[in-house]
Amino acid sequence: MPRQHAFRCADAARERGDSIGGTAPRGTYWVLVEHRGGWPVNGFDGLDLDPDVYTEVFAAAQALRARILLIRRHGRRSRATSGHWGVMHLAGPGDLRQIWGRWRHDADLLGIPVALREVAKPSTRAGADEDHPPVILVCAHAQHDLCCAIRGRPVAAALAERWPKQVWECSHVGGDRFAANVLVVPDGVYYGNLDANNAVDVLEDHLADRIGSQYLRGYTDLAPVEQVAVGAALKHWGPAGRFDHRIDSADFEDGRWRVRVRRVPTEQVLEVELTASRTVPHQLTCRGPQKAMAVTFTVQSVTACSTI
Repeated sequence: MPRQHAFRCADAARERGDSIGGTAPRGTYWVLVEHRGGWPVNGFDGLDLDPDVYTEVFAAAQALRARILLIRRHGRRSRATSGHWGVMHLAGPGDLRQIWGRWRHDADLLGIPVALREVAKPSTRAGADEDHPPVILVCAHAQHDLCCAIRGRPVAAALAERWPKQVWECSHVGGDRFAANVLVVPDGVYYGNLDANNAVDVLEDHLADRIGSQYLRGYTDLAPVEQVAVGAALKHWGPAGRFDHRIDSADFEDGRWRVRVRRVPTEQVLEVELTASRTVPHQLTCRGPQKAMAVTFTVQSVTACSTI
């Protein structure tokens, strides 16, 4: 009797041709905590921390809807006595904020709530933090989903060889079936379906502010339909910078979305018409045998509009 192969959600998603557009989780705040031991299934929630420290960090993150991710350098498994933590915030177009610290004892993580309050302050400053380049996070959380490790770790290895100081493996970022998933913060950009052969080129383009549509899941400061519309604009006009597009409007009528996307440098405008639907139920993760529907978006038309 032939041996059955284990189900892999990323393989199944590719066979079905699942669309990745519009699948970036919303958010503009991220908390990164270096943890060099084995990652718990539930990530930060599973760490054995002082209850008071955990409560204060979690409450501060929850107040800003910040996502807490565990991070570690690729290939390092030693239980070091200290590590890094980082707080990231996409405060607005081009306003990218980072604060980093180190922790040895649980109480050192109380710097995170302070940093969250700091990056959340209104500022007249706009521009990336020149002292801190973007952080490249590669999901490799095997305890959450095997595809994240099987597909994520080779991508982490390839990227870490190219950018050793910017690349970290991280815990679950969402979208297991699109592994390997890469999240760039505080830029707020999700990529999916990456592999060791294409990841370096995709991230080189990203860091050069030439974002393309092929592997783009979306921008985290946009709603799903807006993410899809920007992807359609990138496909129509070609690669562009992270903040080269603005959503002028997004209207729903007669079962269709009509999203106007403006390319800021040239003031060109596109109207992207798209529909949303639910797929038939599928097993969407390796560890969750239950079947679920997913929302998928279909671009119906892309039309150039008058800028008047």
